[in-house]
Amino acid sequence: MRDLKRKLARLMVGLVGIVLATASTAADFPSGPIEFVIPFGAGGGADIEGRLLAKEMSNVLGVSVTPVNKPGAGGAITYTYIVNAKPDGYTVAWNSTSVLTTTNLGNTDFDYDAMDHIGRVEFQPQPFVVKAEAPWQTFNDFVADCKEHPNTYKVANSGTGSATHTAAIALMNASSCQVIHLPKGIKGRNASVLSGEADAMVAPLTGAIKLAKAGKLRILVVPTAERNAVIPDVPTARELGYDAELDLFRGLSVPPGTPSAIKGVLANAMRQAALSDAFMALAEKKGFTVSPSGPEEFSSYLSQEDAKVKEILKGAGLYKSK
Repeated sequence: MRDLKRKLARLMVGLVGIVLATASTAADFPSGPIEFVIPFGAGGGADIEGRLLAKEMSNVLGVSVTPVNKPGAGGAITYTYIVNAKPDGYTVAWNSTSVLTTTNLGNTDFDYDAMDHIGRVEFQPQPFVVKAEAPWQTFNDFVADCKEHPNTYKVANSGTGSATHTAAIALMNASSCQVIHLPKGIKGRNASVLSGEADAMVAPLTGAIKLAKAGKLRILVVPTAERNAVIPDVPTARELGYDAELDLFRGLSVPPGTPSAIKGVLANAMRQAALSDAFMALAEKKGFTVSPSGPEEFSSYLSQEDAKVKEILKGAGLYKSK
């Protein structure tokens, strides 16, 4: 009995020590610069948004939150880096729907839940877009033409299995359109439509809105739950009778095992940064919806969207199991 009491006492002391150490770590965090890893190259929507969020988080935390671009393999380079980084809160990934597509494509040997997740920052539609001079005034016009000429029209996307490709597959399946999916990269996607190489594209709203406002592109439909305030006249797919819905989202992830208290500090800073005047102004201009969520809510959302992405990629023969 005496030995059992000693063991229990030592266990309690150890647990108290862990709790105190964690509390001390959280109280001291952050005490130095934080690496903010962006999974795509400089100049795109993900980079612009990420750099502004990092700047606003720096203001909240009082330390430098430094953006670093680590593009490649549809985001897999960044996510692999995060999975293997030290779980101390000083390495953070700016994630997106790519955290689901790239893991389901087999670009990584782990699933999205191999990382810890801080929260979602924003989401936005991925509209179906054509050149302004194209003959289709509505999405139904395109669908009718597509059905008369199957496997004729080319729909550009950011890359095979990307979020834009996945949304395009969902939209074409829902409308029973047979098209040629054309992977052109983030920079080549818009150019392919403008040049006539592609007949249409699916892109994040932030990647199409500038050219649409300039009268060079026409947005026909958005596969999302609600109409977007920046393009209020564009119908959703469901309004037209097509069961297709896949938003692009962005948020933050950290290495697995990061202490909960530190994740809480980062989640609070993320929320304040997302709701800052500067970030909200960018959202209003670009058309994304700021909707900060914490770790638990984001994890539930990721599970729901992962099932959706997995089903779409399986149907297209692109899914690879671990």
